[in-house]
Amino acid sequence: QVQLVESGGGLVQAGDSLRLSCAASGRTFSNYAMGWFRQAPGKEREFVAAVSWSGGSTYYAGSVKGRFTISRDNAKSTVYLQMNSLKPEDTAVYYCAANSKVVSGTSTQYDYWGQGTQVTVSS
Repeated sequence: QVQLVESGGGLVQAGDSLRLSCAASGRTFSNYAMGWFRQAPGKEREFVAAVSWSGGSTYYAGSVKGRFTISRDNAKSTVYLQMNSLKPEDTAVYYCAANSKVVSGTSTQYDYWGQGTQVTVSS
């Protein structure tokens, strides 16, 4: 089992930045690819970004590429999402997830999920 806890969400204005953190425990963190997903009210869960076991390979949704950066610190068992140039359409609950097999943008391929952290971007 892997337990994931997100933090760092909040209320910001358009153009501002936030850094989300996801702390992992329970199993060997470095064995998992990690991803961030988000879900806005009335919409399905959407892929945001993913990072490989080593941190050497990353994958981003087109809507956030160039603005968001995913990274990981295996010594701290933590994955980060640096969010720059935030837009109102980025408003959602952001979820951290762990994938035991592959770097993926498909939510069903992830094995463990955090509880989420709210990000709200005002105009």
